[in-house]
Amino acid sequence: MRACPTCGASNGSADDFCGNCGAYLGWSDTTPPPSTPSPAPAAPEPTPRDTTAAPAANEPASVDPPTDGPPGAAPPAPAPTPAEPGPGARPPRPPASPAPEASVPDPVLPVLPAKPVARRPVVRSAAVQEEAAGVPCPACDTPNLPDRRFCRRCAAPLNPTAKPAPLPWWRTVWPFRRRRARASSGRVVRGLVILAVLVALCAGGFLLLPAGRALIEDTRDKMGKPKAVTPVAIAASAEIPRHPAKNTTDGLSNRYWGAPGPQASVTYTFSKPFRLVDVLITNGASKSPEAYAREARALRIDLEVTTEDGEKHTKQVTLSDKPGAQPVPTGISDVKTVRLILHSPTGLTEGRHLALAEVEFFQRS
Repeated sequence: MRACPTCGASNGSADDFCGNCGAYLGWSDTTPPPSTPSPAPAAPEPTPRDTTAAPAANEPASVDPPTDGPPGAAPPAPAPTPAEPGPGARPPRPPASPAPEASVPDPVLPVLPAKPVARRPVVRSAAVQEEAAGVPCPACDTPNLPDRRFCRRCAAPLNPTAKPAPLPWWRTVWPFRRRRARASSGRVVRGLVILAVLVALCAGGFLLLPAGRALIEDTRDKMGKPKAVTPVAIAASAEIPRHPAKNTTDGLSNRYWGAPGPQASVTYTFSKPFRLVDVLITNGASKSPEAYAREARALRIDLEVTTEDGEKHTKQVTLSDKPGAQPVPTGISDVKTVRLILHSPTGLTEGRHLALAEVEFFQRS
């Protein structure tokens, strides 16, 4: 078995790559490292020479006379006294001492480079056929053990990542840049789905067209400035003398239309169709609080609007029991006639009647 130098995992002796990390196993732990060249031996240091001068061969060595001798020995003879030189004679030259030898430096020898040593060959044991029951390598078909992740011969991954699943057909429709990936997949189904979506959009637009048109018209009503419109004909089902129905459009709030009781109605006819935006109703005999309480009034009015093509729109309007104008938004196009029907009377007693002071109509400018 051989240990991986990178992760330490155990591998077979014949494996070239680690089964855990895929590292190369060429260098084993038992292989000695390459030898390094040894340095050249240094030159021996020279032995220092004795600089003390030796006595000359012909010069006798001086011997100090002994100061003490054995008893009975003769005393040493006195040394001869040198004669004094005469006048004009040169004094004797003292003996020259030998000159010391000059020290010679050691020669500097060149250092030869170390000899290159060839790398020692890697000794491997003979390849042993290992039993492997795993899936063969997809690259070199070498059998490997089941627990290995990389091939022991070529270090190829033994469990490559699986390819992603193909995209569903609806992912190839949008965005358009993905159509080329699967242009031939689900073509018929994709066409049917696109057709169904188009049909649904058309049906939704057809069904929502009235609502969309009403929304646009309401927006225009709010953005535009309303303008008053006057009917050309007024007809009432019943009225009190001196209080005709035409008093509701004369612009004066102190005159009113008097009706004998509930279910009385008044119809307003216009010269041409128009967009009815608002209806302003002033209930009672007047907008003055004193005059308002003198007569009875209707607290609910049915508003029936007939368009140019004969279509009728009915709206129930509940009024507050107080004097003053009360707006009623309508938003109906192509209005031709408007009919008001009085309901829910209040304050109606003997000698009193229902009063409606003013009715104003506004169209979109």
